[in-house]
Amino acid sequence: MKGKMKLLAASVLGASLLLQACSSSSTAGGGAGGEVVKITWSTWGNPGELTRFQEFTAEFNKRHKNIQAELIPIPNDGYEQKILTQLSGNTAPDVFYSGDGLVSQLIANKSVVQLNSYMEQEGSALGPNELVDGLYGAAKLGSEIWGLTVDCNPMLLWYNKQVLLDAGISEDPATLYEQGQWNWDAFQAMTDKIQGAGKYGFVIDSWWAPYYSWVTSNGGSVYDKEGNFILNTDAKGKEAIRFLYDNIKSGGFTFAGSLPKGQGGDAMFMSNQLGFLGAGRWMLPVFSKNDALQYDVVPYPTNTGNKIEPAGIPTAYMVMNANTKDRDAAWVFMSEFVNKEGQTFRLQGGGNAVPSIVGVDDLVLEGNDPAHAQYFLDAREVGYALWNEEAAVPGLASEVQTKFEELWLTDVGFDAGLDNVAAAAAKKIAEYRSSK
Repeated sequence: MKGKMKLLAASVLGASLLLQACSSSSTAGGGAGGEVVKITWSTWGNPGELTRFQEFTAEFNKRHKNIQAELIPIPNDGYEQKILTQLSGNTAPDVFYSGDGLVSQLIANKSVVQLNSYMEQEGSALGPNELVDGLYGAAKLGSEIWGLTVDCNPMLLWYNKQVLLDAGISEDPATLYEQGQWNWDAFQAMTDKIQGAGKYGFVIDSWWAPYYSWVTSNGGSVYDKEGNFILNTDAKGKEAIRFLYDNIKSGGFTFAGSLPKGQGGDAMFMSNQLGFLGAGRWMLPVFSKNDALQYDVVPYPTNTGNKIEPAGIPTAYMVMNANTKDRDAAWVFMSEFVNKEGQTFRLQGGGNAVPSIVGVDDLVLEGNDPAHAQYFLDAREVGYALWNEEAAVPGLASEVQTKFEELWLTDVGFDAGLDNVAAAAAKKIAEYRSSK
């Protein structure tokens, strides 16, 4: 592990030199007469992620004489409500992260700035065609860009090798995947053995990507072409939710919302109590610091006969507060955070995500950590950001999440519970359409 930390230090130093070479004397966006413009920015993140963000902010400040940025982290829990409260009170940061379920609301209430003109201006550090277009999701309406895809996080299954060994499992999930044998039966056989050994097989979190990744890995659909929620009537989709439901009820899978307060899948994974955890590369900065942890990743198992199927790609957006006092300075920070050099700085040496910009995929493969890091890139090529059918309807994602929680936690029954999810979704969609 010491070798990993040396690689991280060397990588950060290298990126620092790279960034300095690109704009060591930049004063773009500074105040008139040379005064210093101060901007604030906010995001969520685990300790490993926030450390890297602090490093980037410090490097940015070194490179800009007339702009000084301050990172004000906001806890994951309650992040969206905190941002909305700050916006209503005109105390929100100049630049901030927005999740894929929030950005449409910010666009609709005109809380953020359209970015096309900044991307197209001469000398911009980030051009209009540099980001992977398919990852914009709800942050792009037609040709209008309202948020920058800071990076992306294709969903995979992280697995704890020690937990598998302790349960008597000799097969390696990645090996089974390469052999085309990584399917639901193989996965469930492992989680059952882990449960039988007195540990947790698989923890599923409560949001769209962990749910829908199972649906699409089974060839199912959540929405039809007209934007209607059809998961309760789509055969393949319903089969996937039934698979989760049956395993949660039997105890082979564990819904995160049923865990004791303060206990989460990531902590259980690091303490060798959990076999599988669905997540993106955001876990790497934390997992890689645990010398005793043996881990790897594998795509979601399929039930279609195909080796890999599409899974969700959680994507955060960096947006500009419409009330910021210096939009030019805010844009300088945003563009350098998201451009090639910025993503290189943030994502190399054990970074927390996968690039959303062309030409820097090798960052994901550095140090072979995890051993099958290539799977993150493979999953990005076939995966999807949250569909506009859900992301563009304010409140829909949270309503669907709430109804799914009732399905897992109550005795409502599978068919009735899934129908409740669909009914709640249909109501939200109808309300949205009638308001337009």
